[in-house]
Amino acid sequence: MKPPPSTTVLIDFCDPHGTDAAVRCAFAAPLQTLVADSLDQVKPVLDAVHAAAQQGRWCVGYVRYEAAPAFDAALQVYPADPADGPLAWFGVFAAPRPWPTAPAADDADTQVQWYSLLARTEFDATMARIHSDIAAGRYYQINYTTLLQGAFAGDPLALFDRLQRAQPGGYAAFIDAGSEQLLSVSPELFFDWQPIGAGKADGVSIASGGASHGELGGRLLTRPMKGTAPRGSDAAQDDALVQAMLASPKERAENVMIVDLLRNDVSRIAQPHSVQVPQLFAVQTLPTVHQMVSDVCAQTRPGTRLSEVFGALFPCGSITGAPKVQAMHAIRALEPAARGVYCGAVGLVRPGGHATFNVAIRTVTLRGTQARYGVGSGITSDATAPAEWQEWQHKRVFLDRASMPFELLETLRLESGQYPHLIAHLARLSSAAKHFGYAFDEPSVRAVLQGMAANTAVPSAADRAATQQPPVPGAGSAWRVRLRLDARGRPRAEIFRLKEPPGLIHIALAATPFEAFDSQFTRFKTTRRAHYEAFAPTDPSVFDTLLYNPAGELTECTRGNIALLLDGRWVTPPLHCGLLAGVGRAVALQEGRLIEAVVRLPDLPRVQAIAFINSLRGWLDARLTG
Repeated sequence: MKPPPSTTVLIDFCDPHGTDAAVRCAFAAPLQTLVADSLDQVKPVLDAVHAAAQQGRWCVGYVRYEAAPAFDAALQVYPADPADGPLAWFGVFAAPRPWPTAPAADDADTQVQWYSLLARTEFDATMARIHSDIAAGRYYQINYTTLLQGAFAGDPLALFDRLQRAQPGGYAAFIDAGSEQLLSVSPELFFDWQPIGAGKADGVSIASGGASHGELGGRLLTRPMKGTAPRGSDAAQDDALVQAMLASPKERAENVMIVDLLRNDVSRIAQPHSVQVPQLFAVQTLPTVHQMVSDVCAQTRPGTRLSEVFGALFPCGSITGAPKVQAMHAIRALEPAARGVYCGAVGLVRPGGHATFNVAIRTVTLRGTQARYGVGSGITSDATAPAEWQEWQHKRVFLDRASMPFELLETLRLESGQYPHLIAHLARLSSAAKHFGYAFDEPSVRAVLQGMAANTAVPSAADRAATQQPPVPGAGSAWRVRLRLDARGRPRAEIFRLKEPPGLIHIALAATPFEAFDSQFTRFKTTRRAHYEAFAPTDPSVFDTLLYNPAGELTECTRGNIALLLDGRWVTPPLHCGLLAGVGRAVALQEGRLIEAVVRLPDLPRVQAIAFINSLRGWLDARLTG
């Protein structure tokens, strides 16, 4: 089911102060919309939002990156184009509604085919130009970005639901502004501004009699996000990557530069001596990346208005660079098109004036069948083109995951009505469901498998004689059961007669390294297998392909794990090399038949024997060909 057609806005903002005051609600049928089509209208719109909140209204909307000159003419951007949509848009609502209890449509046809207009050669050339500018002293950090374009089909709410599951938490918003839909799942807080003197009404802070919030000043928190590391394949690798990020001079310098910029911006509206940095170099872990964040906070001056908060801070320094004016001048010269809502701000202003806005990263804009998404990173003097390019790939991982539907997958052996290692398979499926945010109900999964087993059960000779059934052909043979679980937790299974392989199989070594920027689809088994299928053997005499990572470490085959007899011991690559935790592999490790060890390409001549392992076929002796 879809949310009611009148639902135009969904807000799911965490509480930046960690006091369980998150906001998760819907809004429909705005009392009015406040729209700025030109720069001279941006401040009046924000003042109108401020006034509406003072009158007890709820306001939700966005400000585009190209609205920056409305606050300071020195901030250069592409000229506003009415065809790109308004510079600012806010809906004014009487009250929130509950978050839709029915999930968004699970529409398999909802998908986006993304492509980038930025070639790697152009990226490298721009990086060289940036380094030249930094060396010449024009700026010392710049946030360089590109826009991905996509062909969209399906239901925008279904895509938003997937984006949230791929990037949970943070400051998520779905806004249908009519001509366009904004799907923001940003993890970055732009600012949280809480006017002092607020009371409570229905659990929401509002003004308590007498003075207005503007007269009382307020408490302001900003939380710039600078510094990125990919997720590891296990907890130990995750910790190592986090520690490397925290120790990296480049990542720390990036963060400090923006913290200094934000301290300066915040001071423009802060009461004297109130600007503080209570948290520096904290780590925020997301499903696909680790991010470094810091806090800058202050008490705002009495009489401060929402338009003045934007005037001091917008755009956020984390998506411009430093100094801000010079960095934005360079962005205008380096980037070929307007950013739009990407790198702007999306937010909520509650009754009384409590305002929370995100930095609109991880944000998709839809216009009919056209989709846009921005990705970028902060560039400093010690940034390298290969590392920054790789960071861009890591940052878009969650987008690719959400843009194309997939199901969780388990392949089981069924023989004589039994599933060997069923408990291990169900545990692995449950773990994958938890990771991807899929529903998982073990009894319903077991029921599907039991039904499949019942359909292949072989009647006894006495039962066949009593019911005059003929002998069952293929009795006692094994089956391959392909169990799939969709995002709503609905299991289904397919069954195939299992053709047993010959006693000795042949495996070919991959011609190139196997590299998946989204390690989730290596660590967990899903129907998204194009990265494996690209390495599938084309020679019918070859059973499978042996893969290795860019570091030259052996990992696995495309359909199972690998065991190697090396120096008198049977070993299998550890998970941190980048491979699936196979059930058959786990059994062999538990039985002591295998131990984990890193095996590199130069070690292959010393390998005395090879075996292919999975729970479907067990242990198969193999020979490496080629």
